[in-house]
Amino acid sequence: MVDRYSRPEMANKWTMQAKYDAWLEVEKAAVKAWAKLGLVPQEDCDKIIKNAAFKVERIDEIEKVTRHDVIAFLTSVSESLGEESRWVHYGMTSSDCIDTAVALQMKDSLNLIMDDVKQLMASIKVRAQEHKMTLMVGRSHGIHGEPITFGLVLAVWYDEMQRNLTNLEQAMEFIAVGQISGAMGNFAHAPMELEELVCKELDLKAAPVSNQVIQRDRYANLMNALALLASSCEKIAVAVRHYQRTEVYECEEFFAKGQKGSSAMPHKRNPILTENITGLCRIIRSYANPSMENVALWHERDISHSSVERFTLTDGFITTDFMLQRLNGVIEKLVVYPDNMMRNLNLTGGLVFSQRVLLELPLKGVSREDSYAIVQRNAMKVWGDLQKGQSALNEEGESLYLQHLLDDEELRAKLSEEEIRDCFDYAYYTKNIDNIFKRVFK
Repeated sequence: MVDRYSRPEMANKWTMQAKYDAWLEVEKAAVKAWAKLGLVPQEDCDKIIKNAAFKVERIDEIEKVTRHDVIAFLTSVSESLGEESRWVHYGMTSSDCIDTAVALQMKDSLNLIMDDVKQLMASIKVRAQEHKMTLMVGRSHGIHGEPITFGLVLAVWYDEMQRNLTNLEQAMEFIAVGQISGAMGNFAHAPMELEELVCKELDLKAAPVSNQVIQRDRYANLMNALALLASSCEKIAVAVRHYQRTEVYECEEFFAKGQKGSSAMPHKRNPILTENITGLCRIIRSYANPSMENVALWHERDISHSSVERFTLTDGFITTDFMLQRLNGVIEKLVVYPDNMMRNLNLTGGLVFSQRVLLELPLKGVSREDSYAIVQRNAMKVWGDLQKGQSALNEEGESLYLQHLLDDEELRAKLSEEEIRDCFDYAYYTKNIDNIFKRVFK
């Protein structure tokens, strides 16, 4: 993501300065651990903790010669120290430093992502309570189904985000691990106690076993959790885009004073934020596949994963953070039009009540097949009326479907007028909303 679109809280965790800061934090923790184990004199340890430093520009300069970033980093650090520099990176391999440091970056970044999700859930909950009983039409295949409420739509979104939050919490368990196990993971040059002390100092768990790297199935689990989160966010964005269509116009993104929608058509109010979110979610998901391919490294390690992670981790976290912040703003400011929702609910002249009529007939002894035929043939009459451009309401202001049902002699032989009219009661479809909300927002 371009810097001007990124939150400093997240973007700053993935700068070169932040990367080397994390490396130095790991190296200092290792020196402290060696001092506790009696190898490093406390005086040398104190000097390293107090004075060890680096300069990014100097690391870049050294790396042009060494072609090795960790060696360049260690050389820069050694220039800030005296003879005590010999204890820095003692008994460690490059990935002990890098992977443990990346765990710190991922842990901090994932905490921000989880905070974003919680913020989004809070915003969805507020809007769900606001529109708990706001009637609208439910759709399947894009076609009107039965009455629901907009609050129910929002409750589904909230519940899905709760599952995403659980996935992220599980991903945290997988990625918040470190290693100080040496070049092949055999602890030949450093005791296992060193790793335990370092990880405790850094508030990480020690990987139960490692080779030269932390195993990349952990990273793949994280990126898949972010990808799944992105899919859920795109689901919300696509719904908002549909609701804002001119023919639907049940909701729309907030349109600020002075905002413009088109260079050519001054009337346009476009769903630009949710379109942007849709695109960002595609990018986030694209990082899942190379992360899974990183799992299969050669033997104890190669570095084919390294170039991939320079993109997937940095851009994955920053893009997800930005996308969630943007989506939260959309939900908070979403403009909802209940009157238009009701207008669309009535658009098909009462067809949304067909199942209610269908279920009444078997109670009167009619077979399901005959019941379906009675209800469907009257529904098809309404479709024919609508195809001719006829109003969904008759001259008395009642629905076309109700009129056709009342005129059906076979139906009237089984159901009274009152029983048929009772089937057109919206309260029948909202009677369980409160109980659903209690389950979702417990």
